Amino acid sequence: MQSARIWREIPQRYRLEAGRCAGCGKVYYPPRRVCAECHGREFENVRLPPTGKVATFTVIRVAAANFVSQIPMIVGIVELDDGTRIMCQVVDVEVEDVDIGMPVRLEFRKIQQDGISGVISYGHKAVPA
Repeated sequence: MQSARIWREIPQRYRLEAGRCAGCGKVYYPPRRVCAECHGREFENVRLPPTGKVATFTVIRVAAANFVSQIPMIVGIVELDDGTRIMCQVVDVEVEDVDIGMPVRLEFRKIQQDGISGVISYGHKAVPA
């Protein structure tokens, strides 16, 4: 497992940053080293918008040990307002109320904890807008 310091230094996880190809403008989250469109290798950091809509989702009813308290857990692909798609948990909504196209905003929250006194992981979750 990586230390908490390394996790804090991953900008895309904590600051919602992506990489935009300098050659063609394609945005990647998480950032890549090579553009799949034009094979360019130069990228600039861009900040992603915190709002979007649910593109698709699934409901997890049997989860790994660190996520048992969160089931049923909705995991979705969220299309942000700039067209970038990210995968994240959809929270603060009942399973039967989630719909494709539902407007959401991203919030920075606790994802999971490694044991009772272990490292806590944080990231973005989608909540109804």
